[in-house]
Amino acid sequence: MSHNSTLAATQLKQLIYYHLDNESPDNANFLAERLNSIDPRNPDSSHLLALTNYRLRRFKTAYDCCQKPGANGRHLGCAYVLALVCQELGKHNEGIAALEKARSLWQGRSHWGKHTESSTRHIPDAAAVNTLLGKLWRGHGDSRRAGDCYIEAHKSNPFTWEVFQGLCDMGAEIDVSSSFRMTTELASSISSASASISNQETVKDELIPIAPVPNASNMNSVHALTPTNDPFNPVKNGADLVAQAQSNFLLPRIKSKGIFGNNISKPTSQSSWDTPTANGTSGDEDVEMGELQQEAASAEEVPAAPTRRSRTALQRLGLDAGKDSQKARAATIRGQTKPSSESVDTDDATNAAQNRRLQHKRTISGHSAQIPDAETITSAPRRSNRLFSQITGSKTISRAPADSNSLTAAKRDEAKKAKATGTKGRGPAQVGRVVSGNRKVMPPSTTEVKDTRAPSRTSTAPPVPLQKQALEATLAVEMASTESLLATFRSLGAAYYLLSRYQISSAVDAFKALPLAHRESPWVLAQLGKAYYEASEYSSAEVCFAKILKIQPTRTEDMEVYSTVLWQLKKPVQLAFLAHNLRDLAFNSPQTWCAVGNAFSLSREHEQAIACFKRATQVDSGFSYAWTLMGHELLTNEEFDAALASFRKGVGSERRGFGAWYGLGKCYERMGKWEEAQRHYRIAFGINPSNPVLAVCIGVIMEKLGHPKAALTQYSHALSLAPNSALARFKKARVLMGLKHYADALVELEVLKNLAPEEANVFFLLGKCFKGLGRRADSVRTFTTALNLDAKASQYIKEAMEALDDSDEDDMDDD
Repeated sequence: MSHNSTLAATQLKQLIYYHLDNESPDNANFLAERLNSIDPRNPDSSHLLALTNYRLRRFKTAYDCCQKPGANGRHLGCAYVLALVCQELGKHNEGIAALEKARSLWQGRSHWGKHTESSTRHIPDAAAVNTLLGKLWRGHGDSRRAGDCYIEAHKSNPFTWEVFQGLCDMGAEIDVSSSFRMTTELASSISSASASISNQETVKDELIPIAPVPNASNMNSVHALTPTNDPFNPVKNGADLVAQAQSNFLLPRIKSKGIFGNNISKPTSQSSWDTPTANGTSGDEDVEMGELQQEAASAEEVPAAPTRRSRTALQRLGLDAGKDSQKARAATIRGQTKPSSESVDTDDATNAAQNRRLQHKRTISGHSAQIPDAETITSAPRRSNRLFSQITGSKTISRAPADSNSLTAAKRDEAKKAKATGTKGRGPAQVGRVVSGNRKVMPPSTTEVKDTRAPSRTSTAPPVPLQKQALEATLAVEMASTESLLATFRSLGAAYYLLSRYQISSAVDAFKALPLAHRESPWVLAQLGKAYYEASEYSSAEVCFAKILKIQPTRTEDMEVYSTVLWQLKKPVQLAFLAHNLRDLAFNSPQTWCAVGNAFSLSREHEQAIACFKRATQVDSGFSYAWTLMGHELLTNEEFDAALASFRKGVGSERRGFGAWYGLGKCYERMGKWEEAQRHYRIAFGINPSNPVLAVCIGVIMEKLGHPKAALTQYSHALSLAPNSALARFKKARVLMGLKHYADALVELEVLKNLAPEEANVFFLLGKCFKGLGRRADSVRTFTTALNLDAKASQYIKEAMEALDDSDEDDMDDD
């Protein structure tokens, strides 16, 4: 691929990510096709093309795009998109194989703290891949491996709620108190994320030079490092401006530490001085002076590096350093590539730029600094000369005789003293003293005064212990915040786990114990409404779902349960209103068609209801609730084979859907297959042991099989689960009468009479009980009450009244 094609591919990738992040999959898909046309052999191109097609729900097209590079497991992005597509297309084994082959690419990877408003990752980490693997194994039917993947994902990222919910839905035994805890993987991810953020801030501080606050003492020496005013690269003409701009953008990013003195090589025996910069840093010095040796190395490594003055500080001061000065001069000549005429231009440009900067400087008090005339600026010495003169003045070391430049240096010192009127009353600046061949800072003499200059970059930076303490404090705050979030998730997880185990009363209490902000959220209200529905408290469930629609009128999730609640409460108007609203909101959602089917079922239009439920299964073939409702409608029409097929589809979609198992048991019961009915009832009861209806159904089958005592045990258990269950109490009373336990049966019937005062069967059975106890008058009275309540059953009631004298006759109606 040519150079232009490579640049075009890079730009296209950036544009694709831009459109993906801004939810423009159509634009991203168009650009991905262009990228794939330019670079068809690159798996990155296939990944982006498949990803954009997946976002557009073109699953088969996405499968074709990423099948080859993703099936071999060499590209994680392609393998992940292939697994997502295989989940949608039902090819679970192929998706699992692709992710397993790419295990070396995602295992141990963590993106904690890397998804922010300004950064994102389009390649998944271990938690995301394990979550997808769990879904694929679950779709394949292997709950054990799905659980293992979910557990690994939960260890990597406990905030993946879908993982915990999947474990609960599969019926896994979970210790909620140990869940949502700070794991080793999470703690290491948080620590590494905090460290990386801290490093980024540190690098940012290093890459962006900060000029010290200007004052009267450093007004002439401060340099603002801007692209148009660089102390290391003064501007001479328009041609050099482009080179300078390029160096200003490249050097701070690539060679920042070398430029600003952070990676200075070991010093030589001579001491070469130059202007101290505000960004010069060193581990042992307060002010770092740039060396000519380092300058020459930087000039060789970076072609765009700025040039320095050709004369050394010793020459400017008029001192003869002997061999050291000759070595320094030689190093300067070797390190520079410009002719001597250019150095003169450089000096002039530097003085002019310094004059322009002084026009914009302000003192600490906020007033504009005094601007000296051009002659004073020209004759003013550089700051390094002043510092060196101060240091040499405080030392008693003998120097060689001054050369011809000493007169110039003296004139500059005099001009500096005449100019610096703003520093009256201030002492000379103090800098660290450097001994040739040794970088250790010597202690200042007692005659020296404290430095009044603006602090250098090193002096303004906090010490290493303070930085470490700040990092530890930030990490502690983030850990505490994470622990707080985990505690909230733990409370939500405990409540949902209780609901998934059908411990209804405990689940209701757990949801009510949540903070008000969470308790009034739509999701919590939906779970609370489903809990009331499972407990057959339909009025309370209706209140919860009605509150959800007030908070979130456009919600469609869990509305199929609300429609069933209204069906149980026999409220056709409210049910029809709900169905119309859902149809306008989401015409192609399975929840909508379930609500419409329930509305038709309540109006006894069973064929229309079956058609609606079938439509729901066509929209989402894995929607178990629609298969279950359609099976019940088919069972009402006595289409047993079709009902069995529908219930089996429901069981296949959701193994723990006890409603489908109950429907299978009911079908076999209606068909007279008692053993099969008992087996399916017991499976459903094993899933939901708190449902009294299932216990009653098992008791009925036990009666059919001729085991009245076992049936009595089931009825008693059902009453312990639901003391107000009229059906369980009626069945229990009838079994007690069959066992000739009339006194116990009478106790149950007296309670039942208060629960169902208008039920003719209750009074009919009570008359039978009085007959067994020999209370003929009470028997006639209760039979008469039953006759008044249900005139259609007058034939059976009259026959029972005529048979009062037959003590051995026990013609109890099975209904």
